Amino acid sequence: MGPTGAGKSFLARRVYELKKARHQISGKFVEINCATLHGDGAGSTLFGHIKGAFTGAASDRPGLLRSANKGLLFLDEIGELGLDEQAMLLKAVEEKRFLPLGGDSEVASDFQLMAGTNRDLGQEVAAGRFREDLYARINLWSYELPGLAQRAEDIEPNLDYLLAQFGQENGQMVRFNREAREQYMRFARSPEAPWRGNFRDLSASVTRMATLADSGRINDAIVTQEVARLTRLWQHANPAQNALRSSEIELAQILGEDGAAQLDLFDAMQLQSVIQLCRQCKTLSDAGRKLYAVSRSGKEKPNDADRLKKYLAKFGLSWDRISDPA
Repeated sequence: MGPTGAGKSFLARRVYELKKARHQISGKFVEINCATLHGDGAGSTLFGHIKGAFTGAASDRPGLLRSANKGLLFLDEIGELGLDEQAMLLKAVEEKRFLPLGGDSEVASDFQLMAGTNRDLGQEVAAGRFREDLYARINLWSYELPGLAQRAEDIEPNLDYLLAQFGQENGQMVRFNREAREQYMRFARSPEAPWRGNFRDLSASVTRMATLADSGRINDAIVTQEVARLTRLWQHANPAQNALRSSEIELAQILGEDGAAQLDLFDAMQLQSVIQLCRQCKTLSDAGRKLYAVSRSGKEKPNDADRLKKYLAKFGLSWDRISDPA
């Protein structure tokens, strides 16, 4: 589970590669984004069809489930799959057998299944948009991939990976100047970088800078230009959140006039920034990961939520009290 661009497909392929290397699986990795499946084409793509099953079915088609025999089938955005296809998938998962469209005889496929979604499937079940029996069947192991903004420690290694990938594809190695790299990382880890498209945004950003790099060097001017471009991109994507960022947090409304008056200017400015960031995050843990992105890397078992909770408690505050602007 995770937002678009968080790396669900990449993780699924990596799991497949590890299984293949350990001889736990022998077939292919087969992937499909269920958001692209509609109408007759959805059933045909997944389960195959026989010749003449519908208009345009000029020949037999095996379908992805049969292509994944002895391998791994990854259904990305499974929450977008239609109810009819969900029912057919449930049978295929449970029995390893299913009917192709227009067929009278079942076919078999012994595949392993992974699914990805950016939806809350529990809510989808409650709303009648996802079958409860299928959800129960596929919900054996669940993993949540946070967005890139909540995984600041992943930005720098992926920056190096993407630069190396660009170099291989274009035959020219590209590097940052030291000052340019520091400038980019300061922005990339800051609250000003929400990374709405997650790794897709990061990949596009690196490609732009590497393309503009003169003699394979990304300098301060290129980084400054890219930071401005990303800032404009994210402002246009969500002007409401941008307005929240630029608005000033009134500590007197939260601590009371007397409580706010007792704070040193240093403490007041720090607390104001912390509250501002917390209101941009969904959970205490998300806010903690952002606030302690650097120091947490030196801890064997970082507990960002506990650190933030203790910090707020110094001022008599709790997450529930400061996370809701109302």
